[in-house]
Amino acid sequence: MTAPRHARARRLGLAGAAALLLLVSACSSDGGSSPGSPPSPVAVTAPVAATPDGLVQSPVTVPAGMGDAPFDSPRSVLTPPGWTVSVWARVPKARLETWAPDGSLLVSLPGSGEVARLVPGANGAAPQQSTLLSGLTQPHGMAFDGGTLYVAESDQISAYDYANGAATNKRVVVPNLPDAKSPDLRGAYAHALKTVVVGPDRSLYVSVGSTANISPQDRDATPQRAAILRVPPGSNTPEVFARGVRNGTGLAFAPDGRLWTAVNNRDNIAYPWPGPQFGQVLPEYVNDHPPEELAALTPGRDLGWPYCNPEPDVRPGQADSPMRNADLPFTRDVETNADGSKLDCSTLPPLEQTFGAHSAPLGLAFADLPGLGEGAVAGVHGSWNRTAPRAPEVSFFPWSGGRMGDQRTLVGGFQAPDGSRWGRPVAAVPGPDGALYVSDDGAGAIYRVARSN
Repeated sequence: MTAPRHARARRLGLAGAAALLLLVSACSSDGGSSPGSPPSPVAVTAPVAATPDGLVQSPVTVPAGMGDAPFDSPRSVLTPPGWTVSVWARVPKARLETWAPDGSLLVSLPGSGEVARLVPGANGAAPQQSTLLSGLTQPHGMAFDGGTLYVAESDQISAYDYANGAATNKRVVVPNLPDAKSPDLRGAYAHALKTVVVGPDRSLYVSVGSTANISPQDRDATPQRAAILRVPPGSNTPEVFARGVRNGTGLAFAPDGRLWTAVNNRDNIAYPWPGPQFGQVLPEYVNDHPPEELAALTPGRDLGWPYCNPEPDVRPGQADSPMRNADLPFTRDVETNADGSKLDCSTLPPLEQTFGAHSAPLGLAFADLPGLGEGAVAGVHGSWNRTAPRAPEVSFFPWSGGRMGDQRTLVGGFQAPDGSRWGRPVAAVPGPDGALYVSDDGAGAIYRVARSN
């Protein structure tokens, strides 16, 4: 029996789009855009042709003074018709973002231990940048509860009083989170970056990634790793809200109040179906298995890692089986749970939605976008371990009646046909002006993505 090969045709724009990447774009001399002040229009010097999935080539507008690499060459992206993309700010290694109550955008810089503050300029001027916080330990996720700013460092959650553009009175509200300095990990920790969000109940919800690709001991650690932790108001002791979440970097609350996570799933799973290839790690199988998860979390939910994997094949074990992306059952992992004794995968609730395997989704947010409606937006970082590489993009999942629709590409085109990339989106958050602000740690940029008509 041969391992199944699949074409994932559900994406809106990535298939067949890479060859259209190098379209001529133009640079603006008007300075950066700001909320409420979109960039000046630019002339497109080549005919606009739609991809088979309906996306069109859109030049990236680059204001004067922001043309350092990769914008020293013309860049274009793929968007639905009527959308524009401009470079709003240059922020090296920009990661997660959150809007402050005063209308400034905060951006985490874990590599330098800083949080940057970007104040939108007046009348189209570039945002003013400053360092809000420094000397932190790999700051990543940030969240506000009124005038309190929470910052997820690799080993703790810290709180600050935020007022007048300053964060003061630091206090540690959740200590002793696992990172490479934890004595029991002895420097071996692959997923130190953490995300924090504030729930409708004012509890903190914190993503804690797994130690490694396969590290079952995480499920019994204190505090538990590969989990989403909940910290009730007034407490500094986390409790497990959901487990078996390998690396749920994306965390966001939906309009109905449910918490969703976007998960980086495991790598190099063995072929799980009877036959001569049983138990082998086959590149053609690994390319599409297991998919990355987009899951709604309820108290006590288990996403199965590392014992169970979401199963995208409609006819598992059959060559050329079609694939599905929503309401997936779970299959036993033959490397960690071959006889099902570790966890009965059939008892796990179906997985609501997925990204393609090895997509590496990171930031997650909900937004109401013009022409698209409500939905989840996610920064997709792109694969490092797939042939051909899964391309980076900003994804949109429509939301209706409490259900998550299929993945669509909102902004693509960051990857050339040879697999090289000039950008890697991390997160996308809606701004006060209705546009999306997208961080890109590959290009060192914040983009403003907006509907132009």
